[in-house]
Amino acid sequence: MDLGLLLGAAVAGGLIAHLLHAPPVVGYILAGVLVGPATPGPTVRDPQTFELFAQIGLVLLLFSAGVEFSLENLWRVRRVALYGTPLGMAAIVLMVTGFGELVGWPLPHRLAVGAALSVASSTVLLKFLQDRHELGSLHGRILLGISLTQDLVIAALVLAMLPALASGGQARVDLLLWGFLQAAVVLLPLLWLARRVVPHLLARIARTRSGELFLLAVVALAVGTAALTAHMGLSLALGAFLAGLVVSESEFAHETLSRVLPLRDVFVAVFFVSLGMLLDPTAVVKQAGVILGLVLLVTGGNALVWAAVVRAAGYPRGIAALCGVGLAQMGEFSYLVAATARAHGLLPGPSYEAVLAASLLTILLNAAAFRHRPAWLERLLGVHGVVPKVMGRGTDRLTEHVVLCGFGRVGREVAKALDAFGIPYAAVDLDPETLQAARARGAWAVFGDVGNLLALRWAGAERARMAVVAVPDFRAAYRCVRVLRELNPNLPILARVHQSRHRALLFEAGATEVIQPEVEAALTMVRHSLDRLGVDREAGRAYLKQARAHWPEALRAEGFTEELQVREVVVQNPDLLHRSLRQVRLTERTGALVIALTHPDGREIRNPDPEEVLQEGDRLLAMGEPAQLDALERVCGGNPRGDP
Repeated sequence: MDLGLLLGAAVAGGLIAHLLHAPPVVGYILAGVLVGPATPGPTVRDPQTFELFAQIGLVLLLFSAGVEFSLENLWRVRRVALYGTPLGMAAIVLMVTGFGELVGWPLPHRLAVGAALSVASSTVLLKFLQDRHELGSLHGRILLGISLTQDLVIAALVLAMLPALASGGQARVDLLLWGFLQAAVVLLPLLWLARRVVPHLLARIARTRSGELFLLAVVALAVGTAALTAHMGLSLALGAFLAGLVVSESEFAHETLSRVLPLRDVFVAVFFVSLGMLLDPTAVVKQAGVILGLVLLVTGGNALVWAAVVRAAGYPRGIAALCGVGLAQMGEFSYLVAATARAHGLLPGPSYEAVLAASLLTILLNAAAFRHRPAWLERLLGVHGVVPKVMGRGTDRLTEHVVLCGFGRVGREVAKALDAFGIPYAAVDLDPETLQAARARGAWAVFGDVGNLLALRWAGAERARMAVVAVPDFRAAYRCVRVLRELNPNLPILARVHQSRHRALLFEAGATEVIQPEVEAALTMVRHSLDRLGVDREAGRAYLKQARAHWPEALRAEGFTEELQVREVVVQNPDLLHRSLRQVRLTERTGALVIALTHPDGREIRNPDPEEVLQEGDRLLAMGEPAQLDALERVCGGNPRGDP
């Protein structure tokens, strides 16, 4: 009963947050207030029952934060992120310490509240930047870099230091130093071992092609590492974050994130509803003055501090002002700091509730100021009409390419054709071995399910020239086509299908063209059969055209496939000798496609690699139109050896 009530309240709170255009976390906390013991109506009778669920949510939240942590993003804005962020957080802690002195808080109390106020929500920032299409902007990169560094400082240092602050006098300093030493002794060897073992373990599990086993392994890694660090006397949160950080440096990061996110979202919802159940609205009203002071500190003080940090790093005044406004809010890590401080007696109940209430208000205010950003505010900040500068990162440089969804036999054949004509492509597949083959060809390879939004985005689907969905499974192909169409409404999508009844569904999902290999094979066999049986060539071609009219899912190459010929040509031109197929560019120069190569020693190579070197007397089996094959003969200086 309690679980059903809690999840139902979470759904209702999420819907309310959606209607208010606020992050879901706001709705979850409000839902917790409504089903908590301090409000009338339906009440969760035993909130302590969900403590384990909340801890799992905390572990998965920090694990996913570690997986999303991008060292490349930090390095691009390292001057402000790595150097400026700790200084900015320290300045905010000092500012809150002064405020706490005025209201009579003890020093540990002030430090805990200052740490909670010094970190913004990466989730809120990411959502707002996505809504405004500013993820690639200069201020977007800076904001995410600072926010990620804040998460790192909180997870690696602050959460580990809070227990030490709970002690008094000299013991506090000794415990703090001992905590740092213990963390270094335990975590550095553990991190080194994990970086060597985890990628190989995930690769081994990925080869099973079992999504269930992969998800189980990832969750075991997150929970197991967190439990191990907690057993060693370190922070549960620190272990989960480091486990995610290890995975983030491997090729399995995107698939890991896509598998964990749905599970994480459920447990995180329980976590934030549980936080909301601890809020007492009457106590919040009594703390109205403190809450107002905290809100002013965040929206005013934090904005000024971060604007000054970004400006000091050498960025323009308008960019610094935008970053200050974007970071003038508190988020999920603020709740973690407040909850941890409360658990260790550093934060009394009323102050804890004041921090949570202030965080909700700052997120709502930030949505109005940063996400919607009225014109008068842009003029005030000096950024009205300014086009954000886009910075390239990773696959942002990959554009006008082809996304190959599935790198099996069909995908590899398409890749060979793209290689022959020098067209760049990115391959998405769940088989690590096939992706190694793609990388060997110089392609961008992404480990992940073809229907995974993150994997397709990492493959650059939003900037692609075309997508080829080559997976044989219809369900996977359907998911892939839908996600591709969502990412890029104008993207030409070619998909394969094995059953005619699925053809209309793929078109409905957004496919531009649907190809049924069995139909193409049947028509090709009909053509060869008619030729072997001596049927008049023109009559046979007329029949094939009529047959194609009954197969609308067949290729559009009507009147083209029937004219193709296969011819063998001998390489005799000295200009071609001892050069690779890529260097001589036979396909580009003649239009004929080399499908096999036989060396003078009798060694035959089908679908030769572009790096294959030509020798005198090599026999090339090529396919093309008669004029193209004639051009190939002239280039090679050879004579036909028959026309199979």
